[in-house]
Amino acid sequence: MSNLRTRIIDAIRLNGPMPVSLYMLMCLHDPRDGYYATRPALNVDFTTAPETSQVFGELIGLWAAHEWMAMGKPTPFHLIELGPGRAAMMADVLRAASSIPGFADAAQIALVEASPALRKEQAARLVAWDITHHDDIEDVPPGPSIILANEFLDCLAVRQFVRKDGAWHERQVGLDAAGNLTFGIGPPADLPEPLFPKADQVEAAPALESFADAVARRLRANPGRALLIDYGPDDHSPTDTLRAYRAGEQVSPLSEPGATDLTADVDFLRLQRLFEQQRVAFHGPITQQAFLKRLGAAERAEALARANPARADDIRAALEQVLSPDHMGTRFKVIAITPQGAPTPPAF
Repeated sequence: MSNLRTRIIDAIRLNGPMPVSLYMLMCLHDPRDGYYATRPALNVDFTTAPETSQVFGELIGLWAAHEWMAMGKPTPFHLIELGPGRAAMMADVLRAASSIPGFADAAQIALVEASPALRKEQAARLVAWDITHHDDIEDVPPGPSIILANEFLDCLAVRQFVRKDGAWHERQVGLDAAGNLTFGIGPPADLPEPLFPKADQVEAAPALESFADAVARRLRANPGRALLIDYGPDDHSPTDTLRAYRAGEQVSPLSEPGATDLTADVDFLRLQRLFEQQRVAFHGPITQQAFLKRLGAAERAEALARANPARADDIRAALEQVLSPDHMGTRFKVIAITPQGAPTPPAF
């Protein structure tokens, strides 16, 4: 039995069942035994688009450079990435965007990363660049900003609610008769406002509200843009999407606390409401496939293939995985946030 499992079971015995959100937070972010603190396994437990195809990060880099120019080429400006993983995307972003005169000299690279293990990998991969690490986006100094995030919001802890006998109950993690972790529901509870469930289950990430507030305040105070890429439906709010992955396979979220990646779909409808309430412009969501194709993904991949004939098949196959509806192409959505009145960003 893992140390974290033992500690969670002890906490439940002492305090009673815990909300799914607290369980998720402990599994991912416990400083001693949490997944991101001890054993992040990108491209082992799960695969990300930047780790799959360099075209993904390169096109985002050119998108960022275009928006920097549309902002008036502020110098300096903060190039912020939320949850940069192993910095594959930021490395590709910087390589591509540096072809635009002045961009690299103006960019102050700020990585918002909670994992000590990943901070080390990021520093090693971006050794040629001056970077700063931050625990939260609000720790980045004020100023013009371009904010990038890929698979960041899906790691926010979610609360889950179930309607039973006409009343809402929060889903919890407790213990069964044998002392093993199990899901159950608590006593009747009020839904967080404002949720508008159309089903008998609803799922919400409480941190979305503070996230939208922090991003919007930054974009209202100074020139800025935000580009967010993640997975989830765009026509309804998630209901029960908590999942766990290990070694590329989906497993029970209760199977190995701290040793599996936990994730949940992003509520894009709620995110849109939150940003619009914050008086900033919300663009999208559009599919990752549409976003990348409109930016010239196929043309860029063919240019890479011609320049690297020995790797041509691999380059095309990697882009297909990022674009295909059978893989990442339509499950992933892209949104952009801009100040009101700013030009519509490329691809939207």
